[in-house]
Amino acid sequence: MPRIPVLLYHAVMDDPPDWIAEFTVTPKDFEAQLDAVVASGRTPVTIGTLVRALAGDGPLPDRPVVLTFDDGFADLPGPTAEALAARSLPSTAYLTTGAITPGRHSLLPPAPMMTLAQVPLLVRHGMEVGAHTVTHPQLDTLSRSELRRELREPRRVLEDVLGHEVTHLAYPHGYNSRAVRRAALREGYASAVAVRHALSSETDEAYRISRLILRRTHTTADVAEWMEGRGAPVAPFPDSFKTVGWRLYRRARATVRGPVFAG
Repeated sequence: MPRIPVLLYHAVMDDPPDWIAEFTVTPKDFEAQLDAVVASGRTPVTIGTLVRALAGDGPLPDRPVVLTFDDGFADLPGPTAEALAARSLPSTAYLTTGAITPGRHSLLPPAPMMTLAQVPLLVRHGMEVGAHTVTHPQLDTLSRSELRRELREPRRVLEDVLGHEVTHLAYPHGYNSRAVRRAALREGYASAVAVRHALSSETDEAYRISRLILRRTHTTADVAEWMEGRGAPVAPFPDSFKTVGWRLYRRARATVRGPVFAG
C-alpha cells in the first residue's frame, strides 16, 4: 500500500509563546525540512488533489506528499509562504477564523496571528485554504447546534474573503467522532484532516485523513524518514481503546465546563 506523508505544521518562529512552543519549528529548521522534502523526490500536492484521488476523481503522482498548516499564525502569509513558494511547494492552510478576525473571539491563547485580510495572500503564494473552525474547540464534545456553527461559519467567512468555495476542514487537535465526521459531510466539506501521527494512504478515510504532526524535537532526519514511508504507522486503522476513553472523559468534562480549547 503506497504510504503518503501529510505533514502538519503550526507556527514557524524563533520565539513562540509557551503554549504552542512544543508544536513550533524554527525558520532555520523549517527550511531544512522543506529541503529534505524536495530532496526526497516526492511530488507535493494539496489536500484537494489528494481527496479527489481518494474519491477516484483523479490520479496521484507516484510519490506524493502533502504539507498542511493549522491555525493561521503571523508567519504564514510572510516568510513561511515565501519559503514554500521559493521551492514551488503547494500546500494547504487551515484557518481559525475567530483567531484571525479583528474583534472576534477564539479559545486559542494569545499568539502572533495573521489577519483575515491577509488570506488572499496565501492563495497568491500557491496555498489552498481550508477551515479550522471559528474558536478551535474540541468538536467531539459540542452540542449539535454548536458543532453546526463551528463548521458552517468559517466556510462563509473564508468564502466571502476569497470569492470561491472552501471545502476542506481540519479538526482542532484532531478531535473527531463519527457524529463530527457526518456533520462535516452534511455541511458540505469534501474532506477533513485529523492528526493520528500516522502516514496516510490511498485507502485512508476522506473525513479523518491522517497527518504527521511536527514538534520542535523533530529533526530533518525524521522528515526524511517519513518521506521514505517509514517511521510511523499507516492509516486507516480503528481508534484505540485509549482514544475512545479519552473522548468519553472530555465529553463529561465539557458538560460541566462548557467548550474547551482543543490543544
